[in-house]
Amino acid sequence: MGSDKASLRFADTTILERIVSQLARHSDDLIVVTGPLTESSPARPLIKPSSSVTVIHDEAPYQGPVSALERGLAQARRAIVFACSCDLPLLSGAVAHALCAMLDGFDAAIPEVGGQLQPLHAAYRCAAAGAALRAMEAEGERRLTALALRLHVRRVGEAELRPRDPELLSLLNVNTPADYARALRYVQAGLG
Repeated sequence: MGSDKASLRFADTTILERIVSQLARHSDDLIVVTGPLTESSPARPLIKPSSSVTVIHDEAPYQGPVSALERGLAQARRAIVFACSCDLPLLSGAVAHALCAMLDGFDAAIPEVGGQLQPLHAAYRCAAAGAALRAMEAEGERRLTALALRLHVRRVGEAELRPRDPELLSLLNVNTPADYARALRYVQAGLG
């Protein structure tokens, strides 16, 4: 993308602030895991800790999503959490809430879109996922997609998601300037 995605302007806010706002409608236990705390840390002015938001800073840069998710789950006050990346500007808190409700007897409820699992837009049982992530870290496994191989996963298909999110906009991530422009067009059209 060429810049920090979380701090990209999105309408009258940033992408990260928009995500936190959406999730705060359904939970009072939000955890933001971000890079190391420095004077130039982009998340520092974006999200401030509060009674409902915990901000965790990596000790070193580029520790990756396995470490970040494990550290976030370790701080959760609830047994079930929704975890997402910071590049989902059209994330729906209602979709996140629905994924958590889909866990039933599973360790994780992970959307599968276009044949690809979306582990950073998924619901997890903290105990099971935390243990799997710790084992992955100990083994040097840095691919978050490998988490699904270690858990009892409910794969949530597109057909199951579409009644709640017809265009699957909640899963639209912005990895390129073109993705970012497309997401902004959705909002301008009243779809996000």
